[in-house]
Amino acid sequence: MLNNWLKTTILMAGIVALFGAVGMAIGGAQGMAVALVFGGAMNLWAYWNSDKMVLRMYGAREVGPQEAPEFHAMVQDLARRAGLPMPRVYIIDEAQPNAFATGRSPEHAAVAATTGILRLLSARELRGVMAHELAHVKNRDTLISTLSATVAGAIAALAQFGMLFGGGNGGRVHPVVHILIMIVAPLAAMLIQMAISRAREFGADRGGAEISGDPEALAGALKKIEAYARGVHLDTAERHPETAQMMIINPLAGGAGVAGLFRTHPATEERIRRLLALARRGA
Repeated sequence: MLNNWLKTTILMAGIVALFGAVGMAIGGAQGMAVALVFGGAMNLWAYWNSDKMVLRMYGAREVGPQEAPEFHAMVQDLARRAGLPMPRVYIIDEAQPNAFATGRSPEHAAVAATTGILRLLSARELRGVMAHELAHVKNRDTLISTLSATVAGAIAALAQFGMLFGGGNGGRVHPVVHILIMIVAPLAAMLIQMAISRAREFGADRGGAEISGDPEALAGALKKIEAYARGVHLDTAERHPETAQMMIINPLAGGAGVAGLFRTHPATEERIRRLLALARRGA
């Protein structure tokens, strides 16, 4: 867990440094200051609004003990075991089996599951999945992923801004350098964002196994979700790929090798292997 946090800290520092470097390249010290103000404003907006925005984007409907008694009671019990306030509980009417957590803090958290995952998984497997999502809340991964996605988007916007209003850094930057910044900076930011997401997934798998006390249940759920999700589209994720990192399984196509650098999640096989190793150790 410590290694994951250290890796995340280094990666977050890297993406912020990249943001400042792009601002410096485009407009010198003044450009760097503008970039930091711009990034701060975007992060502040994301901090307060991202959870409401993504839930609305997916058409999520909040449910209570009356609408979904068993599911709500399951989340309530897991939140108690994790030492967390009760999050708001949502259901999304989508066939693809998936789930996510959102919210700026444990006190303002929400968890959501698709109707597809509620139908597909056994109660034990679903419990493992929701424990994983609550581990994200406990580790404040929802805030980290929001900030990294926002800064990555801001870097892309800043690079485009530099091309439109270029001449940057007192006119000393060659147009070819501006073109390279426009291409390379957003790509680098995206790679860092994806690496942050993958590191946090491993941490949430372990944390979820500890909360539920059943690593094998989460391993079985991941295997089943991966198999079914490949053949079922999640239209909202396809329209808004920036939200893919929130899901327990990437709702979009992933890759191996070089393409694996662009994965929002670690390989499911490796996640399952680690969970089964935890089970053998009695974690």
